Amino acid sequence: MKPSSNYVNPLLTDLYQITMAYAYFKSGSQDKEAVFDLFFRKNPFNGAFTIFAGLEECLGYIENFKFTDEQTRFLKSKLIPNCDPEFFEWLKTLNTRKLKVHAVSEGTVVFPREPLLRVEGPLAVCQLLETTLLTCINYASLVCTNAARFRIAAGFDKVLLEFGLRRAQGPDGGISASRYTYMGSVDGTSNVLAGMLFDIPVKGTHAHAFVQSFKGFGDLKDRLILKGEDNKELSLLDEVLKARKELGFINTNEGELAAFIAYASAFPEGFLALVDTYDTLNSGVPNFLCVAVALARAGFKPAGIRLDSGDLSYLSRESRKMFSQVAQETGVDFSGLKIAASNDINEEVLLSLDKQGHEIDIFGIGTNLVTCQAQPALGCVYKLVEIEGSPRIKLSQQVEKVTIPGAKDVYRLFSRDDTALADIMVKIGEEAPKPGEKILCRHPFDEIKRVIITPTRVQKLTNLVWDGRILHPLPELSAIRKSVLDQLAKIRDDYARPVNPASYKVSVTDTLYKFIHELWENEAPVAEIS
Repeated sequence: MKPSSNYVNPLLTDLYQITMAYAYFKSGSQDKEAVFDLFFRKNPFNGAFTIFAGLEECLGYIENFKFTDEQTRFLKSKLIPNCDPEFFEWLKTLNTRKLKVHAVSEGTVVFPREPLLRVEGPLAVCQLLETTLLTCINYASLVCTNAARFRIAAGFDKVLLEFGLRRAQGPDGGISASRYTYMGSVDGTSNVLAGMLFDIPVKGTHAHAFVQSFKGFGDLKDRLILKGEDNKELSLLDEVLKARKELGFINTNEGELAAFIAYASAFPEGFLALVDTYDTLNSGVPNFLCVAVALARAGFKPAGIRLDSGDLSYLSRESRKMFSQVAQETGVDFSGLKIAASNDINEEVLLSLDKQGHEIDIFGIGTNLVTCQAQPALGCVYKLVEIEGSPRIKLSQQVEKVTIPGAKDVYRLFSRDDTALADIMVKIGEEAPKPGEKILCRHPFDEIKRVIITPTRVQKLTNLVWDGRILHPLPELSAIRKSVLDQLAKIRDDYARPVNPASYKVSVTDTLYKFIHELWENEAPVAEIS
């Protein structure tokens, strides 16, 4: 397995990883057995949950981790010209065969402080992986979570499409956005390359330029013959003009109508028209309906319209009324017509539309989805928690920046109705929690916050995924997406709400709690005052 981009290689890192590796090498500590945790400290978007994404990319990187001759020559000549030459020869010998990686399954709902990855192995190799692993996980998890929040705001009965390629942070950002928003629950993308690479449904219609390129019926160079029911040949233009006269829509923009006829002749099944180029309700929707009636009578099924500007609540409701009115007048079944919207939509707009009422079936979301408008970065970190079996802790006057030392696993505790009650971190070597047995769950740093839980079901979240090789077949993207949707459908309302959500309990065992605080006390210097 390889990463999706050739850029994901050992030089996709910060210089200080290379300089630390050199210092480890010179001090002879490069092969010490180390344990690093990758985690985040705070959920994004002021929310209560995060979706973990990027694991497959990380494993592809780990599997192919190797410094090439070209890369080491670059480091030697450009960045660290005065280093011991043996260092560069040593770099070329590095691999990940002695590495172990424990990870949460990709697409899992996760929470602050719990390790998403636990990386164990030679100190220098673990260190050299840091920046690239963070790069592969930070944006993937952020945009996947953003998509999940959009899904909750829009509703599970709506179609969400990602239209963000042109606004994404470069080609690689665009590809990643399409991949991970689909994982996070969107139904398709406009990004054709992402569709090919990851088997994501590709969706799209036409732009305003197509409508503007037609001035009138004279731009239709032939009669646009369609074969309708019974294989009968029909002139689409003639049939549309008949419908137009019947419906009385004679004052619409003829260039727009000509454009719709041309597009419908190319795509008679699933014809969906962008209707706001000139005037949505006085031209765009009437022109669409003229073409839709002609297509329906010829045995085809038009798809609907797309709104790209204006008051989406009002325009969608008025458009639906027009659909119903024309259906009654003509006897054509328009019950399947869809209304799509794509006007600078974000999470707040979706929530507002839900309150106002609307008739939108499909949301095409671009800029605010792929750029994560509400928050630009997740903030995952990668911290040393153990070396040669000895725990390590990072202290800070900011409690949220204090690390939880030592190797540990994470378990999820469920209630009788299979609702997640809390996650608990367990020190390696400590007995795992069991269903039906009471367990004291403690806040890592607040001695007052504690609760006794008797779980009905226990799920281990961190599992060994790499031991010199990938241990298990990785799930398909579509399967991960389904898992995300299943979890979102079960998430408690107080965790899912967009404003002031409840905080999910991330706890430690009593043994781990005491271990943290004993090490904290031993490592913290005692100030002397006189």
